[in-house]
Amino acid sequence: MSRRHPIGEPEAFGKVAVLLGGHSAEREISLMTGHAVLEALERRGVDAHAVDAGTKVVASLIEGTFDRIWVALHGRGGEDGTMQGALETLGLPYTGSGVMGCALSMDKLRTKQLFTAAGIGTPRYWHLRGSDDFAAALDALGLPLIVKPAHEGSSVGMTKVERAEDLPAAWQLAAGLDDCVLAETWITGGEYTASILNDSVLPLIRIETPNTFYNYEAKYFTDTTRYFCPSGLPATTERRYSALAMDAFRLVGASGWGRVDFLVDGQDRPLVLEVNTVPGMTSHSLVPMAAKEAGIDFDELCWRILETSFAGGGRGTATPGDSGERGHGS
Repeated sequence: MSRRHPIGEPEAFGKVAVLLGGHSAEREISLMTGHAVLEALERRGVDAHAVDAGTKVVASLIEGTFDRIWVALHGRGGEDGTMQGALETLGLPYTGSGVMGCALSMDKLRTKQLFTAAGIGTPRYWHLRGSDDFAAALDALGLPLIVKPAHEGSSVGMTKVERAEDLPAAWQLAAGLDDCVLAETWITGGEYTASILNDSVLPLIRIETPNTFYNYEAKYFTDTTRYFCPSGLPATTERRYSALAMDAFRLVGASGWGRVDFLVDGQDRPLVLEVNTVPGMTSHSLVPMAAKEAGIDFDELCWRILETSFAGGGRGTATPGDSGERGHGS
């Protein structure tokens, strides 16, 4: 669990690296997120610098003598605990979840196994190891279903399957990106997201898209997706869904900030899809939208997320006010 460490002056953060880009399938979105965050921090007077997470990122961070890191990396190599582990080794405090929270959240199979064990609703699923699993998955889940790589974000590699003969191609697409592929039962119902900042769940957002599902294009580049914040849910229902989102967030060991996505089926049951430990911060992104509804503008949101680098929780830490000093990995 994390708590807010309010910082009053930008100098208290020291020299900040905004870690962006990288080599994942979500590089384009990470660059958009990182530059938006960088500009917001600069507007608030923070000594912030963009660092692309290329092959020499560790050397760049050491040579840059940074005091803390705003992690703006999406996908593998940045959101899966890999970079967080490197930052731990360097003793550099960083924003958001630690190694375990990032690694578990990025693994959709193990996340769903945890949800199931803990009694948190999630769509029924099948681990597709290859063609020998296709018939069993279809028998168990029926049609339509959705096929997805277990370790990608932003709906990369996902396919809705409405005919049995289309399953092999969907699996091939996902398997080309990941050794672990899941099939999930298709849920027809409302789509919601819960943004989390420290120990608070921000106002829920209801999502409507004319696309087959809320895919990569709908998330970042089209203007046809509709967002409702406030969500329009009754207050008691919103509180119940928010509590569920926080339970899922904490279950996987996430902390600081993030987002929990879920669907509500025809029986009004909320079914958690996944936990995102480094959500997008672009013009189409959901966390800034929810924060705005809560009275937190974009620049303040980026500031508060940077404050999470003081939270600790088994990773590089520093005491507020220790400008110019490296945190110590625990």
